[in-house]
Amino acid sequence: MSAFLSDSARPAMDPTAVWYGRHPLSLVLLPLGWLYCGVARLRRALYLSRCLKRWRLPCPVVVVGNLTVGGTGKTPLVLFLAEMASQRGLRPAILIRGYRGGARDWPRTVTAEDDPDLVGDEPLLLARRGVCPVIAGPDRVADGRLAVSRHGCDLIISDDGLQHYRLERDLEVAVIDGNRGLGNGRCLPAGPLREPRSRLESVDLVIRNGDGAGGHGFTLVPGLAVNLQDPGETRPLGSFRGLQVTAVAGIGNPGRFFDLLRAHGILVDERPYPDHHAFTADDLRAWPPGPVLMTEKDAVKCAKFGARNHWYCPVRAEPDPAFVAALFARLDSLSIPRASIPKV
Repeated sequence: MSAFLSDSARPAMDPTAVWYGRHPLSLVLLPLGWLYCGVARLRRALYLSRCLKRWRLPCPVVVVGNLTVGGTGKTPLVLFLAEMASQRGLRPAILIRGYRGGARDWPRTVTAEDDPDLVGDEPLLLARRGVCPVIAGPDRVADGRLAVSRHGCDLIISDDGLQHYRLERDLEVAVIDGNRGLGNGRCLPAGPLREPRSRLESVDLVIRNGDGAGGHGFTLVPGLAVNLQDPGETRPLGSFRGLQVTAVAGIGNPGRFFDLLRAHGILVDERPYPDHHAFTADDLRAWPPGPVLMTEKDAVKCAKFGARNHWYCPVRAEPDPAFVAALFARLDSLSIPRASIPKV
């Protein structure tokens, strides 16, 4: 990966160098990692034992999350599951935190016209796909209640909700990066884990982005590149083959996006930014004048500054059929008494 980062985007230290390599700092931080793991275990035990209250919604809840900090391709998988559920006659809703959203009132139904500064970049990306209602907010219980009472949803898909134990769930899906795995296997801050790696033994399904390694896997398939100024204008990603392109990625794992472009024969000038980076007009002015390709997540924030030669590349998840069959077989087997909840 290129060493380039704009001055405003450059972190003091890239934690991935510690978490996914053999950096000596990881050993220094190991006692803090043990403490973090211990607190995570205790917190989960308190919820499972009902010492801390949990809430059940009047419809099945599927949680799609990851053990690691950073991108694993989870959001495209959530979109795929919502599309499949809709095709099966269900009325799904996606719950998402709305990270870095500046709105004062939560939860809220996100629309395609919302401001990413208010609702966050990922909720707006999901809403613009138009698959199902998208509810953003820091309280998954309140989010779910709004989805059921206002939108009549009968299936909840919680994006990145594995550690939100207040909300009862009927099915847990853990997503793992097929290339980076669990890194050094240590908890924060010594490693990338939010919970001990043993947590994978208790989830219902594990799926890897990339090589399934004998288990379930999915791939991210790029669609047509979309012009940032005129979304009605598209072109095949292969039409950039052989061109020098400025590649912009402010996501959890920028290298995956850069590798995808290279796989299509594109000459990549890497511009990695921190996840959820708040792009400014100065950021875009610093890019070379040639074509720019960015992720869809970055495009929702760059659109108001974008130039004619700026494009974004949406991707879709394609899980293996066995995973889809296993997930919906488990959903079909659920027979859980549900109580009604009052309208919001």
